[in-house]
Amino acid sequence: MDEQQQAPATPLRGVLNAARDGLAGVGDAISSLSASDLAELMTLADEVKSQAAAAQVRVTAEACHRGEFASARRGVGSVHSWVREHAPSLRQGGAGQVAQLAQEAATSTPGGLWSRGGPEGGAFADENRPEGIVWGRVVSGEVGAGLALTALREVARMKDLLTEEAVPTVTKAILDHGVEWGPAEARKIRPRLLAKYGVEGEFDDKQKRLRPGAFLSSPIVADADLTEYRMAMTPAQASRLEAAIGPMSKPAPNPDTGEADLRCSGQRRVEALDAVLTGAASADGANKDPGAAATVVHVTVTLAELLAGLAGVTGGTGSGAVLGSRAHQTMLAPSVVRQLACDADVIPVVLGADGEVADLGRVTRLFTLGQRRFLWHRDRQCTFPGCTAPAAWSQAHHVVHWVDGGPSDLSNAALLCQRHHTQVHEQRLIAVVHPPDEHGRSITWDLSPGSYDRHLPGRQAEFARARERDEAQRRRRRLNTAPSEGWEHAIPEFELLALADELEAEHLARWEDDALWREREEEAALWDVPA
Repeated sequence: MDEQQQAPATPLRGVLNAARDGLAGVGDAISSLSASDLAELMTLADEVKSQAAAAQVRVTAEACHRGEFASARRGVGSVHSWVREHAPSLRQGGAGQVAQLAQEAATSTPGGLWSRGGPEGGAFADENRPEGIVWGRVVSGEVGAGLALTALREVARMKDLLTEEAVPTVTKAILDHGVEWGPAEARKIRPRLLAKYGVEGEFDDKQKRLRPGAFLSSPIVADADLTEYRMAMTPAQASRLEAAIGPMSKPAPNPDTGEADLRCSGQRRVEALDAVLTGAASADGANKDPGAAATVVHVTVTLAELLAGLAGVTGGTGSGAVLGSRAHQTMLAPSVVRQLACDADVIPVVLGADGEVADLGRVTRLFTLGQRRFLWHRDRQCTFPGCTAPAAWSQAHHVVHWVDGGPSDLSNAALLCQRHHTQVHEQRLIAVVHPPDEHGRSITWDLSPGSYDRHLPGRQAEFARARERDEAQRRRRRLNTAPSEGWEHAIPEFELLALADELEAEHLARWEDDALWREREEEAALWDVPA
């Protein structure tokens, strides 16, 4: 009996041993192969791998059919553990799929209808049923266990919704798509197939049933780390989202500076979403107070940490904590708080040395709605060189930061998209606001890193002098409350100084004319010539 059982295994063992030993020495041989030989070897190795995977499924199914795992019902063993024990490479992934497919094929076959390593009766032997279609392509090595199970699950979910004649077509379509693109993509084909082959009206009903399942989780906040969300959307919601962020999330190399867009796809997409949210909030702000901001964030921060930016400190220690939102206690670095201060209602709750509330900040730094509209017309788009992001997706940036004493004036404002707003803050860049040039641009950026810190003292001095002039004018207006001698308005000092300069110039001109005339008269008297 043992000799009869051993004989059939001998050829199989010899084939597998030869393949194993031959592939084990492939490293010594490939160095001398040409490019075409390498491609051919890669294809042959893949074919061996697929046939080996098919053999693993068939061997496991044969073991299941013989009842090798009946003891698993009593907790002694399982198909999964048997596969993991005897196929160690599948411990890295796939053992469960091989075990599940093999067990389904074996247990669904009626007794006595299993031979030559496969079912002869039942669903897995019927070439017109999904199970038979899948099994035939598994044992040929074309379809792996993972894709086979995906196809069976997807067809089962649609089986009662499909016309009977459409089931084989749908099964083959899922397998064909999965062979080309993988199990994950194969799952995406179900809505398309349901729309084409499903019972009339079912696809519409299914779309409606999806709405209660859509969700957006609350933020999962980790201190000084990324905030994570989980989200599932209906097809309609997803299509609107992709229509909004898709064009904005493409790589955008800078045509002016030649700088490549090194952001990964995920970063581009989340920044595009942030830009969409900024644009929506800005549009909504038109119905709010004139100084309404895109965002309102209450942040606790110590006075020393907040004022660190006034001295040009870009790093350092400390943090702010968000209050009053679902992102409660999210930790924000001081530099991030200063960036948010450009276009969000950041209300700093400034803490003293002992943690007491030293000052509850007032929102006085925002650009008004009228100023923002003016910026839309003046800048028309993001002002960073080479960027074409529209004004609606941009934020009003304080060229000299508000926390550094920069006023919320149009002479200290520039539109920036989210991407370049972050870059300007991280690289500490500054711009000059000037009358429109020949290209209609009013903003010129100094792109050398650290330009902000180099020019900040001079800019702060200019603002200080401007404030002194404004304060002097206000004092004069308070002292001279009523114009005298019938004047409608008091004349500002700078106009008086200009007028004095003009009068002095006229006086000097007249004096020079008079002196020249007297000189000519004296000469005429000497020569007795009429003047």
